[in-house]
Amino acid sequence: MSGLLKRADGAVAALRAFLASARTSAAGAVAPTGQVDPARLDAAQRGVHAFAWAATTVEALAQLTDWGRRAQAAGAFGEGEQLVLRIAFGEYLAQLLGGLPMSQNELARPWDYGAENGAATLARDPAAGWFIANGNTLGTRKALVEKLVAGWRPYEGLGDETLDAVRSQFRRFADERVAPFAHGWHLRDELIPDALVAEMAELGVFGVTIDPEYGGLGLGKLAMCVVSEELSRAWIAAGSLGTRSEIAGELIGAAGTPHQRQRWLPKIASGEVLPTAVFTEPDTGSDLASLRTRATKAADGSWRITGAKTWITHASRSDLMTVLVRTDPDTPGHGGLSMMLAEKTRGTPADPFPDAGLTGSEIEVLGYRGMKEYVLAFEDFAVPPEGLLGQGEGQGFKQLMRTFEAARIQTAARAVGVAWKAFDLGLRYAMERRQFGRPIVEFPRVSDKLALALVETVVARELSYFAARTKDTGDRCDIEAGMAKLLAARVAWSNADAGVQVHGGNGYALEFEMSRVLCDARILNIFEGAAEIQAQVIARGLLGRS
Repeated sequence: MSGLLKRADGAVAALRAFLASARTSAAGAVAPTGQVDPARLDAAQRGVHAFAWAATTVEALAQLTDWGRRAQAAGAFGEGEQLVLRIAFGEYLAQLLGGLPMSQNELARPWDYGAENGAATLARDPAAGWFIANGNTLGTRKALVEKLVAGWRPYEGLGDETLDAVRSQFRRFADERVAPFAHGWHLRDELIPDALVAEMAELGVFGVTIDPEYGGLGLGKLAMCVVSEELSRAWIAAGSLGTRSEIAGELIGAAGTPHQRQRWLPKIASGEVLPTAVFTEPDTGSDLASLRTRATKAADGSWRITGAKTWITHASRSDLMTVLVRTDPDTPGHGGLSMMLAEKTRGTPADPFPDAGLTGSEIEVLGYRGMKEYVLAFEDFAVPPEGLLGQGEGQGFKQLMRTFEAARIQTAARAVGVAWKAFDLGLRYAMERRQFGRPIVEFPRVSDKLALALVETVVARELSYFAARTKDTGDRCDIEAGMAKLLAARVAWSNADAGVQVHGGNGYALEFEMSRVLCDARILNIFEGAAEIQAQVIARGLLGRS
């Protein structure tokens, strides 16, 4: 093993010790009996969220070290990869000790979560100290950008020929069939063309994780990450089109009856049926326990849905709605919720919602276009008796929770793709744009932005892959999925903001792709559970473990 990787292992050991000490302090405040007290958790939210960010950062560096080890095994741990590792460790260690950004104006400092003593010990550790002094320096950043300008790119092998082939196939497809047209579609606020949807279906986008028994590829969540990342690198809408199929496939595959699986999964995998997820309500957001949309059983055994839903992506052009409803109004909270598989007629621009009992109005958005967002109103919308997922009432919340892990991992992968796009555009512009007689990439404040954008994207990618690998083992991974989404969403936004700054005024001009990427990146910190929700999930999970 290289000397640098040995240092990284030493630093990770010190970071794990630091985190263990911090956990003891944070857990004492919110879980004095070993079980998290919700009231205490809410009261100490600032500190426990800071702890969640610290835990995410530690895990990210551990996964980056594993990436370095895999690269070395493949004979690809060269100068560039070593620079990435050095800069990441130097920067993130400094952030942990001095101020870890949870948002633009919220910094998590050690004393926020009782880690002052642990931070002092970490700073004295020889391996950590070496990275702080020699990791993220002007010289390492300059050297990294020089390699990028010369055409080098960081190791991305997955150690699996099938997965590497999947990446190559989808990168080529995205470069040829999506990227050249994405900005025009965005500016015209058009739906992703039906012809492109059909091509994606032919490639298997909608059945990546569906069992081959039902016509899917059965490749697992890591393959899903790779596909989502590459498509999102061209345009987030292309990477997001499969999200609803992933959610519906997971719901039906895990909780559906044999008849429901046989009926829906082959059609979802082939792209014949495009699903949409109908969970959020106007006043509930992530507070699903307060959900009010009702489904009542009629005399013939069918269901009638009444209520309002919002932020429903791709609602008009979809064929199947997975709708979270309240079937038992006498049971408060999550217990009265059920999941419906509600078939609908695919809409057209002239008649977006042709079915009786269903109307919708479009929500105009800054970015994340290509599928369109809607507010939906249900009024006695009919669902046949077999539409109740799993044919068991009161299971909807539990069924949905099982899908959140995969959905958040997939969202992290989309964020990584957007982060790559922001970096790609920023680097290309910096190499082409000349000021004061030379390319602006030669100016330190520009090259610094690009160096950190590249490094953080690799870190976020590896954390996302780690969450996917954990999910593929069958283990619970709500914490890992939350960490992946938390960090990747921040990196996507940071890269997009830096990319606009590198472009200067042109980054703010609609004609430049960078403006689209900025708009697309901003939503990633909000949907599939906002950053604050992810931090809550991570903190509750880690602090409640014995």
